[in-house]
Amino acid sequence: MKRILRIINRFNLGGPTYNAAYLTKYLGPKYETLLIGGVKEDNEDSSEFILNQLGIEPIIIPGMRRSINAFQDLAAYNYIKRIIKEFKPDIVHTHASKAGMLGRKAAFSMNVPVVVHTFHGHIFHSYFNKLKTKVFINIERLLAKKTSGIIAISQLQKEELSYVYNIAEASKITVIPLGFDLFRFHDNQTEKRYVFRKENYLDDDEIAVGIIGRLVPVKNHSLFVEAIARVKQTTGKKIRGFIIGDGQCRTDIEKLAHNLNLVIAPNGSTTLKPDIRFSSWIRKVDYAYAGLDIVTLTSNNEGTPVSLIEAQASCKPIVSTNVGGISDIVVPGETALLSESSNKPAFIENLEKLITQPELRRKMSEKGWAFVGKQFHYSRLVDDTAAFYEKLLH
Repeated sequence: MKRILRIINRFNLGGPTYNAAYLTKYLGPKYETLLIGGVKEDNEDSSEFILNQLGIEPIIIPGMRRSINAFQDLAAYNYIKRIIKEFKPDIVHTHASKAGMLGRKAAFSMNVPVVVHTFHGHIFHSYFNKLKTKVFINIERLLAKKTSGIIAISQLQKEELSYVYNIAEASKITVIPLGFDLFRFHDNQTEKRYVFRKENYLDDDEIAVGIIGRLVPVKNHSLFVEAIARVKQTTGKKIRGFIIGDGQCRTDIEKLAHNLNLVIAPNGSTTLKPDIRFSSWIRKVDYAYAGLDIVTLTSNNEGTPVSLIEAQASCKPIVSTNVGGISDIVVPGETALLSESSNKPAFIENLEKLITQPELRRKMSEKGWAFVGKQFHYSRLVDDTAAFYEKLLH
């Protein structure tokens, strides 16, 4: 039996946790997997309930946090080395940037036979200034040289890593899309829709437009707020916006909504019918998808946004910016209307189109599940990853 040490940045809600959890649980009897990861940020919701549901007991690395801190990062690095020494893995597989940097350096120093890294997006634009970005790119290039194999989660991401940022040769990068338990989003939608809309005082003729994700600069929530304000003016429809998630930009987003004369309701507010409700994180997010009519994404940079896969599994039409690997996980024009991140009028026009054309919403909704049902199920993820491991081990 081969041993795998799996390392993720932190146990917050998001694609990396689901990816790591399903691989840890379902890789099968040929592998023994130990999952370790860092500490979530204070404004993030914990993902440990996902691991609990699957019967996984991870090890938390106290010093490994999202932000850079030389003292904490060194402590986390030494902690990982101790785990490697005790667990003696045949493979160390890291997920995302901080885990990839500390985990791979520790694995190299301990002469682990196979070292794998998955890019769940990248930080090569729209995150930091040019100097810091250049430093991170050079670090990733150095790490990639010694890494046994690199996984990209979309074809476009592979092309960016190999041809745009020159992180590694294309031959060293394998595309393995993410995988999820999508049936919880597809099943029992009528019941879930009723519950969500009743809890949020949504009438049948009100159109609910949502965005799901961290409230951080790269997610560009200001575009969502501006779009809601605009379409309420131009369409004459009853439109309610839902911002699901939390983060450092929440106050700024609320101020923008106020400046645009939108009525907002923070989580727990007694306002029954706001223009935009800030719900914070929702663990039963499948109920939210069922209750929404349109799902949006406004990011300036993305890897493979989980919310768009979940939206299609929930049979919801999408309006999104066309960044990162998004065009690989939707069917442009059929399950999603896409626009360039710099083209605000085009995004608003796409949202107006879906709001004013219920038949178009219906047709796009029908195509979502057919596209994602098998392609992004965790069983495919597990099979692809196991085959990749076997190739590297022999």
